[in-house]
Amino acid sequence: MQITNISDAKASLSQLIKIVQETNEPIIIGKAGNPVAILSAFKENPSPRKLGGSWEGRVKVMDDFDQFDDEITDLFNNSIIFLDQ
Repeated sequence: MQITNISDAKASLSQLIKIVQETNEPIIIGKAGNPVAILSAFKENPSPRKLGGSWEGRVKVMDDFDQFDDEITDLFNNSIIFLDQ
Protein backbone atom coordinates (compact mmCIF):
# COMPACT_ATOMS: atom_id res chain seq x y z
CA MET A 1 0.00 0.00 0.00
CA GLN A 2 1.50 3.29 -1.13
CA ILE A 3 1.60 6.29 1.24
CA THR A 4 1.88 9.91 0.12
CA ASN A 5 1.45 13.31 1.73
CA ILE A 6 -1.24 15.85 0.84
CA SER A 7 0.99 18.21 -1.15
CA ASP A 8 2.41 15.36 -3.28
CA ALA A 9 -1.10 13.95 -3.79
CA LYS A 10 -2.36 17.36 -4.88
CA ALA A 11 0.49 17.74 -7.37
CA SER A 12 0.15 14.25 -8.84
CA LEU A 13 -3.51 13.32 -8.37
CA SER A 14 -3.97 12.13 -11.97
CA GLN A 15 -0.96 9.84 -11.68
CA LEU A 16 -2.17 8.47 -8.34
CA ILE A 17 -5.61 7.75 -9.79
CA LYS A 18 -3.99 5.89 -12.67
CA ILE A 19 -1.94 3.81 -10.24
CA VAL A 20 -5.05 2.95 -8.21
CA GLN A 21 -6.94 1.94 -11.37
CA GLU A 22 -4.11 -0.26 -12.63
CA THR A 23 -3.14 -1.94 -9.36
CA ASN A 24 -6.51 -1.86 -7.57
CA GLU A 25 -4.50 -1.03 -4.42
CA PRO A 26 -5.52 1.94 -2.25
CA ILE A 27 -3.18 4.85 -1.59
CA ILE A 28 -3.03 6.42 1.86
CA ILE A 29 -2.78 10.21 1.97
CA GLY A 30 -1.22 11.63 5.09
CA LYS A 31 -0.79 14.99 6.78
CA ALA A 32 2.04 15.64 9.21
CA GLY A 33 2.87 11.94 9.20
CA ASN A 34 -0.65 10.82 10.10
CA PRO A 35 -3.03 9.09 7.66
CA VAL A 36 -6.08 11.25 6.87
CA ALA A 37 -7.59 9.78 3.68
CA ILE A 38 -7.57 6.77 1.40
CA LEU A 39 -7.69 6.96 -2.39
CA SER A 40 -9.21 3.71 -3.61
CA ALA A 41 -10.74 2.30 -6.78
CA PHE A 42 -14.49 2.56 -7.27
CA LYS A 43 -16.10 -0.87 -7.31
CA GLU A 44 -19.38 -0.90 -9.19
CA ASN A 45 -22.01 -3.28 -7.91
CA PRO A 46 -22.90 -5.58 -10.84
CA SER A 47 -26.12 -6.85 -9.28
CA PRO A 48 -29.31 -5.19 -10.53
CA ARG A 49 -30.85 -2.57 -8.29
CA LYS A 50 -33.96 -3.68 -6.45
CA LEU A 51 -36.83 -1.37 -7.22
CA GLY A 52 -39.65 -0.67 -4.84
CA GLY A 53 -39.65 0.46 -1.29
CA SER A 54 -41.46 0.26 1.99
CA TRP A 55 -44.82 1.05 0.32
CA GLU A 56 -44.48 -1.71 -2.30
CA GLY A 57 -47.58 -3.90 -2.24
CA ARG A 58 -49.41 -1.59 0.18
CA VAL A 59 -50.74 0.98 -2.27
CA LYS A 60 -53.00 0.40 -5.22
CA VAL A 61 -53.27 3.01 -7.95
CA MET A 62 -56.74 3.05 -9.42
CA ASP A 63 -57.15 2.69 -13.19
CA ASP A 64 -58.75 6.12 -13.48
CA PHE A 65 -56.03 7.86 -11.42
CA ASP A 66 -54.87 10.17 -14.21
CA GLN A 67 -58.32 11.00 -15.61
CA PHE A 68 -59.72 14.47 -15.00
CA ASP A 69 -62.99 15.06 -13.19
CA ASP A 70 -64.81 17.95 -14.91
CA GLU A 71 -66.53 19.05 -11.70
CA ILE A 72 -63.26 19.33 -9.77
CA THR A 73 -61.52 21.04 -12.69
CA ASP A 74 -64.38 23.56 -12.87
CA LEU A 75 -64.15 24.23 -9.14
CA PHE A 76 -60.43 25.00 -9.43
CA ASN A 77 -60.68 27.12 -12.57
CA ASN A 78 -63.78 29.13 -11.62
CA SER A 79 -63.35 29.64 -7.89
CA ILE A 80 -62.70 32.97 -6.23
CA ILE A 81 -59.29 32.83 -4.70
CA PHE A 82 -59.26 36.32 -3.23
CA LEU A 83 -62.54 37.21 -1.62
CA ASP A 84 -62.10 40.98 -2.10
CA GLN A 85 -61.82 40.76 -5.90
